[in-house]
Formats: sequence, C-alpha cells, structure tokens
Amino acid sequence: MTDAPEAERLRRWRLVLGGEAADGTGVTPTGDDARMDGALARLYGSGDAGGRSRPGRRGAGLGDSAPSVARWLGDIREFFPSPVVQVMQKDAIDRLDLTRLLLEPELLDAVEPDIHLVGTLLSLNRVLPDRARESARTVVRSLVRELERRLAERTRSAVGGALDRAARTARPRRPSEVDWDRTIRANLRHYQPDRGTLVPQRLVGHGRRGRAVRRDVVLCVDQSGSMAASVVYASVFGAVLASTRSLRTSLVAFDTSVVDLTGQLHDPVELLFGTQLGGGTDINRALAYCQTLVTRPNETVLVLVTDLFEGGVRDGMLRRAAALAGSGVQVIVLLALSDEGTPSYDHDNAAALAALGIPAFACTPDAFPDLMAAALERRDVSGFADPAPAP
Repeated sequence: MTDAPEAERLRRWRLVLGGEAADGTGVTPTGDDARMDGALARLYGSGDAGGRSRPGRRGAGLGDSAPSVARWLGDIREFFPSPVVQVMQKDAIDRLDLTRLLLEPELLDAVEPDIHLVGTLLSLNRVLPDRARESARTVVRSLVRELERRLAERTRSAVGGALDRAARTARPRRPSEVDWDRTIRANLRHYQPDRGTLVPQRLVGHGRRGRAVRRDVVLCVDQSGSMAASVVYASVFGAVLASTRSLRTSLVAFDTSVVDLTGQLHDPVELLFGTQLGGGTDINRALAYCQTLVTRPNETVLVLVTDLFEGGVRDGMLRRAAALAGSGVQVIVLLALSDEGTPSYDHDNAAALAALGIPAFACTPDAFPDLMAAALERRDVSGFADPAPAP
C-alpha cells in the first residue's frame, strides 16, 4: 500500500509526465486531476502543430472552434495561477497556431490579459473583424489599467522629484524661495560653535513654481514585430509622462515609415491601436523626424526604443544620432523596454553608438522611472546598463 506522501509524489509526476506509456507512475487521474491533465494534454501532448494526434499517441490540440478554446481557457484559469495561465496562453498561440481563433470575440472574452497576448492582438488589429474589435479593446484596456496601476505613481514621483531638483536655484531672490532644510544641510561645515550659529555660504532655493515646461521628452519606438512588449510599455509610460505638466512629451512609432502618435497620448489604448506591429525598420528615417521635434536641445531627452537592426541607411542613422547628441540632446537607446531578459539586438550598431557616447542597453519597466529621473537631471545613465553580453 502506498503511503500518502508517496501517492502525492506519484500524482504530481503523473501530471508532469503526461501519462505516456513510459511514465511508470501507474496513476490514473480522476476528478479535477483528470480535467487538469486534459488541459495540459491538449497543449503539451504529442499531437502535431495543428493539434491533430498521432496514431497511438495522446494528441495535442484545442479543436477548431473558438468555443472549444474558450472552455480550455476557462479550465486553465480554474486550475493554474495567473502567471502560469499567461505562459500557457502564449504557448498555445505559438505551438498550436491559434492566431486565427484570436479573431473570435467569445475567445477574447475568456483570455487572461497579458503582454504577449496584447502584442499579438495589436499585430492583428488591421484584420480584426468588427465583432472582435471591441473584445480586443477590452483585453488591451484591462492590461493597460493594470500596468498604469503598477507603474504610474512611481513614474510621476520619480519624474516630479527630478524636475523639482532641476528647478532649484543657488540664487533665490526672496526668502520664500529658500529651501531652508537643504540650505542648512549644505552648509553644516560652516557651523560656528563659539557663536552657536551657522553662517550659510550658499543658499539652496526651491526655484520658481509654475506651469512652465521644463523638459521635452521624445519617445521614439520601433514597432517592428519583435518589439511588441516594448511598444506596450512605452505607450503606457508615454501617457503617464504626458500627464506631467512640466514635461512636453512626444511619442513617435516607426517601422519603415514614421507616425506621430502624440495626439493620442491621453488614451494609451487608442494609441496602441494606432500602432501597426510588424514590417521592417528604418531608424534613420525615424531620427530624421525626431530632429524636427527638437527646439531646445539642452532641455530635451530622446529615448529611442529599438533592437538596432537597421533596414535603412546605417551611416545616416549614426550621423543623425551623433548630430542629436552633439547639439545637446540627451540620447538614450533602449534595446528593449520589457521584462523578457536579454534581448536580441545588433551588437555592431550598439557598439558604434557607445563610441559616440550614446548608451544602449535594455531596461525593465520597473527601472524606467528612475532612468527617466536621471536623464531629466542630465545625470550619467550608464549605471542602469548591465554589462553587454558577448555577441
């Protein structure tokens, strides 16, 4: 007789191994275990890529109808935690070619919103039928709200603090403009014990408060298919930055053409549906357009989000990047703005930009607020870069 811990161990191995003849567990799932095993089998079983089982083998496949897929999505959401559901959804799209079924509104209503699914929907947005379009928007809107909840407040705090520090003056004209706490800390070495007082040699001021635009930010985002997650995050951050009155924020998306989406920054969902994931890449053309947006070089931060696989004129791209940096623009290249680990990118172009003094590195969404704060204060941002892996 098998004891309880051993039975549980065999049960878990049975679910992992999938019940092939050689799994050796001797366990037959029942009840919820059978449903869980069925959900796993339909995705990770031994069928071919189209979901048809091979003779004598347990078959993978979700069937050919959206209701069948919706039932499967309901099962995995019942039995697995949200991060696992998102992985399984992505695997289903990749392994079983479910792109066609994503056009079905009943399927979209059942999915767990995640960055990969939203990227797929955005790549399909030009072919979505009307009956699926609103469901797709609901999925995208749900993810955008979650990202805003996670990232917006921290971004506003980091950026607002950087702008306040940048606005301080060493020559406050009125007592009301003096930041006394920082003035005292800056002058502690001038304390005179015999007099019991501190004689400030340097005043630190708050600077004048107002609604004047202090910095310009240009987000220039590669919308080629490999950059889907970066496009989503950049759109959310663009909307948050645009809500900061002391910033003038522009967002430009590009592949082989360039589109200015600044007018849609108030609504990141509409902005995302204004992108068109896929196609080639012309960074040179995108930088040429961004040059036309720069009116105050020393007050401008240009964040170029791209994997640097240039399909346009490489020498032109490098010349334009050098011209922007030489004029005083703070140019930063993000090889990815996502949580997906080390990205694939053009190492030669990254090295060429580094030689021009333009840093190029990947950035996670959680690190982006502090990166922007450093850039707005014109601090060295190279510390945000991990050592680049060898090509």
